[in-house]
Amino acid sequence: MSKPLSDHDRKKQISVRGLAGVENVADLKKNFNRHLHFTLVKDRNVSTKRDYYFALAHTVRDHLVGRWFRTQQSYYEKDPKRVYYLSLEFYMGRTLQNTMVNLALENACDEAVYQLGLDMEELQEMEEDAGLGNGGLGRLAACFLDSMASLGLAAYGYGIRYEFGIFNQKISSGWQVEEADDWLRYGNPWEKARPEYMHPVHFYGRTEHHPDGVKWVDTQVVLALPYDTPVPGYRNNIVNTMRLWSAKAPCEFSLKDFNVGGYIQAVLDRNLAENISRVLYPNDNFFEGKELRLKQEYFVVAATLQDIIRRFKASKFGSRDIVRTDFSTLPDKVAIQLNDTHPALAIPELMRVLIDEEKLPWEKAWDICIKTCAYTNHTVLPEALERWPIDLFQTLLPRHLEIIYEINRRHLERVSSLYPGDVDRMRRMSLIEEGGQKRVNMAHLCIVGSHAVNGVARIHSDILKATVFKDFYEMDPHKFQNKTNGITPRRWLVMCNPGLAEVIAERIGEDFIRDLDQLKKLHDFFNDESFIRDIAKVKQENKLKFAVHLEEHYKVKINPNSMFDVQVKRIHEYKRQLLNCLHIITFYNLSDDYVLLNSSQAAPGYHTAKMIIRLITAIGEVVNNDPVVGDRLKVIFLENYRVTLAEKAIPAADLSEQISTAGTEASGTGNMKFMLNGALTIGTMDGANVEMAEEAGEGNIFIFGMRVEDVEAMDAKGYNASEFYNRIPELKQAIDQIAGGFFSPKQPDLFKDIVNMLMHHDRFKVFADYEDYIKCQEKVSALYKKPKEWTKKVILNIAGSGKFSSDRTISQYAREIWGVEPTLEKLAAPDDPK
Repeated sequence: MSKPLSDHDRKKQISVRGLAGVENVADLKKNFNRHLHFTLVKDRNVSTKRDYYFALAHTVRDHLVGRWFRTQQSYYEKDPKRVYYLSLEFYMGRTLQNTMVNLALENACDEAVYQLGLDMEELQEMEEDAGLGNGGLGRLAACFLDSMASLGLAAYGYGIRYEFGIFNQKISSGWQVEEADDWLRYGNPWEKARPEYMHPVHFYGRTEHHPDGVKWVDTQVVLALPYDTPVPGYRNNIVNTMRLWSAKAPCEFSLKDFNVGGYIQAVLDRNLAENISRVLYPNDNFFEGKELRLKQEYFVVAATLQDIIRRFKASKFGSRDIVRTDFSTLPDKVAIQLNDTHPALAIPELMRVLIDEEKLPWEKAWDICIKTCAYTNHTVLPEALERWPIDLFQTLLPRHLEIIYEINRRHLERVSSLYPGDVDRMRRMSLIEEGGQKRVNMAHLCIVGSHAVNGVARIHSDILKATVFKDFYEMDPHKFQNKTNGITPRRWLVMCNPGLAEVIAERIGEDFIRDLDQLKKLHDFFNDESFIRDIAKVKQENKLKFAVHLEEHYKVKINPNSMFDVQVKRIHEYKRQLLNCLHIITFYNLSDDYVLLNSSQAAPGYHTAKMIIRLITAIGEVVNNDPVVGDRLKVIFLENYRVTLAEKAIPAADLSEQISTAGTEASGTGNMKFMLNGALTIGTMDGANVEMAEEAGEGNIFIFGMRVEDVEAMDAKGYNASEFYNRIPELKQAIDQIAGGFFSPKQPDLFKDIVNMLMHHDRFKVFADYEDYIKCQEKVSALYKKPKEWTKKVILNIAGSGKFSSDRTISQYAREIWGVEPTLEKLAAPDDPK
């Protein structure tokens, strides 16, 4: 296989990031050496590749600091409304290249590193991924931070600085094995600890009711230490902040313990407090009701609200003087966006602060709270909705439980006055779920305590109004909105696919990078022979490069002329990786030219998901070693899927699998990344696929399977898997092969649980869509054999992907929920006079 152009060689040919100025390169080299010797205190003779990475990171960070300082200063001077995006997950990936792109430094850095005799790609590979998220929700938060900075919003991301992010996945004998992700072991050059803004967070204790108000006493205190990471906008000199909290034990030890010789134990007990920010819960779309998780949720909220109120009260940059005491203006100066229900405690916590500490009357405090908070819902799956047991609340957060009870009492009074005598509606709409163990329904708390509630794709928002939150929609229709998700074109095109970015820039200029709607101009080149050739060539180069990566890292040789059919997303029954498995087996039985790539993690406690991974690897073992098939069909499970691997796999994909059961995927964002990077989609009418089909034209996307109404009709009638199994010979053959041990000859009944689930307990109706899926895959294969026709559809997909920029999503949040106006104005650079 001929080795493709390296990114460094290609970047020397392209212009999309501006040319490297000679004086710029000289300065970068000088600063690089300064950091290597003085910041890292290294002897030049023994520097490692990691030292070189850190020297480069510090050199690039120098360009951020002045802009960061000036941005924050300008916010204090202008006193705009500030947006606070609260999320328990920020799946940032790597920072170095993204920062170089956004500051227009990439070519100069490339040249400087090249002149220093180093390899830029090798240095970039030294950076650890910041994997502080599970999948879609955390990566969305990261894209939103990029867009908020690029659109000039005074915005802050707030979350937890997990010491251990999403686990590292190893595949051992076909099984997933989890290893701790010690991403901070070498330090993190992008963060800055800010101990001067440390806040106490209280847990446990009890409440005392006095004539002058309520006191929460006898609490245990944990300190929240903030770490700030700069978030640069795209070439506008604006640098916002992501502030992540780390848990620290307070200094005071119990003297009593000390006197009886418990000093060692007292010191060791500090760990219990600091465990709060130790590890990210690795569940995606599944609620785990553990005390530590509730502690994490309150910890981030309590620390963040102290910061928000401190900033609201303060007068100017760096000052702690209180100038604002009238909280009625809080909603004019503060917008709090809750990314799912994980930060829902912001609502009772804000009420506690306003009532107990600031002594506001309930009605006024509640009005402020609703106008300030807004809630984004990310799922309709019942097992994903957070419902916390009352007993746990009572122990951990007694004051908040009292406040929630009062919110609920007033809420139910309103329901009762609007719907007199409708007891069942009151039961359905209560914040407290009765029956068995009493629980707090966090989604209900979010809806009642917010002025805006949004889903993340049009179909998802419609489902919320029609089913999950129907009662709430009937009572307060004005609250409900849709905000279709988006992705940042900086990371998901310019950075991960420079060849494609350049081919587009040659035709329509570079403005599409900050206004992705301009991709519509590519419709003019739909029949342009040279453009069709260029697009196909970029895809082929990306496939070659990824094939080299697979050979180096997975010891698998693949034919880069095969179709790369890719399904990469968290393993979950609703995402139907099993439907893809059945397609692989069916195509293996028929045999065709295909490379099937599947990847992602299973939550460690999710048995079925782990079995699905084992099935994929087992199919791969059989298929990849079949001499008759040769290299015509390969099945590869990509180990340890993360942002950095996605940046390599997505530009190389030909076909994107988006095959969830209609009505289960809220939106999806992987689907958008594939579309923007020139893959065609095979998918159901679910999530954002619906809008993608609209934008690209339904004839340019492979749609199959049941629609939401078909799924509902089947639910009403009853889904019978055996009916499909007995009627469709190819399906029966595939299931019998799995059940009979064809893919696990040493353990013939290894997959009996999967077969049993598919035959008798399949909530997501895999068999019902099988036949249509296989027919659709045949259409895909037929079109792939006509490269020119295929590439024309690719062009129409890229041209239609402008809507799916997170810049568009954030502009809509800004105008329709937060009441702020985005701007494309540039801030003066630090070396410019103001």
